[in-house]
Amino acid sequence: MQLEKSIDFTSQFTRLVNRETKLAIVGLGYVGLPIALEFAKHFDVIGYDINQRKVDLIKQGIDPNKELLASDFENKSIVFTTDISELAEASFFVVAVPTPVTRFNVPNLAPLHSASKDVGSILKKGDFVVYESTVYPGCTEEDCVPLLESNSGLTYKEDFKVAYSPERINPGDKVHTLTNTVKIVSGCDEQTLDVMTSLYEQIIEAGVFRAASIKVAEAAKIVENTQRDLNIALMNELSMIFDRLDINTMDVIEAAGTKWNFLKFTPGLVGGHCIGVDPYYLTHKSIELGYRPDIILSGRKVNDNLSKYVAKKMIQKIAGNGKNINESKVLVLGVTFKENVSDIRNSKVVDMIKEMQSYSIQVDIHDPHANQEELADEYGLSLTSTIANDYDGIVLAVIHDEYKSFDEDYFLSISADKPIFMDIKSAYLGKMTEMDYWAL
Repeated sequence: MQLEKSIDFTSQFTRLVNRETKLAIVGLGYVGLPIALEFAKHFDVIGYDINQRKVDLIKQGIDPNKELLASDFENKSIVFTTDISELAEASFFVVAVPTPVTRFNVPNLAPLHSASKDVGSILKKGDFVVYESTVYPGCTEEDCVPLLESNSGLTYKEDFKVAYSPERINPGDKVHTLTNTVKIVSGCDEQTLDVMTSLYEQIIEAGVFRAASIKVAEAAKIVENTQRDLNIALMNELSMIFDRLDINTMDVIEAAGTKWNFLKFTPGLVGGHCIGVDPYYLTHKSIELGYRPDIILSGRKVNDNLSKYVAKKMIQKIAGNGKNINESKVLVLGVTFKENVSDIRNSKVVDMIKEMQSYSIQVDIHDPHANQEELADEYGLSLTSTIANDYDGIVLAVIHDEYKSFDEDYFLSISADKPIFMDIKSAYLGKMTEMDYWAL
């Protein structure tokens, strides 16, 4: 009886370099598209996404997320498709799909499960599957690998290998980029870790860090954002205390910051698809294991409730000026989750707007980066095309570059009498003399 020839996994990377096989990116969002284009400088790449409209734009050299330039698509060995069968030409699969939470803050793994099934349907012996999506520790091997096995009929570690390399892309950040940020890599065994190291070293100038295991790499990604979430939550809670003491939080931070080991986190709305979401993946797994992470959940509660706190401060100030709340008008500048990006996912500005609207305040929303259709589909909100001149209150929620030239004279010109100016990020601290100024 003839023994089956063992699979030579180590030769796959050489085949990729020699363009004898291809690399596929599954998911062409904020994470997947930049990675796909970077890899396409070195290898033959297939970019796959289930959204036909998105793929059609990308084929024209247009980034739906408005992060990349048309020139970034030039001179790259890459094709884009919505046909999963075309990925059969690849031997490396990088999965970079969203991992959001439900409205009950429970991990929504549907996109990840779907992508795993898709990849499993065309998986071959000798292939590598790399996950970049943020997940709780253990998810890759406990949730995704069984789907790869069941949909491929292959055996994990014997027929195919799995790795995990968490994304570290920061939308809108032109300083800390994909290539100059150290990349964590991990693999199901030492051989896979070596291959992943060689793969990512091709595109990451800052180098890679070899994690002890897939679960360690998963946990490291969650900890990055959980730590930041908790630090911001502390600043937000301090801001609420200092507001009652009638002192400015940024003045306190500036003074405390003179100590060499003080961490200069600042208060603010915590939204988006990372910091405001990732801690819930860790708390979900922790509770599943029988431990309630009170500190993490407490920080999440503070940050999730901050939007309503800001809205109620505006309502109190309008009422304090003797105005009728349900006849008042407020302008909100910026609705995306952070400055200079178009992403509105999990935007806490939306929660603030809806809270003010619940008191029958007319809220006009202005944002040069947000997409009107997406805002309407996701939240049922509309952007204003024309800024009026009779606002009782103005909230500078997101400091887009387009707003940085505005001064107090401009804000006064679009305001009614006794105007209130709320500055979420203290951008105008010390620059307002005539308006009723408030900052976190």
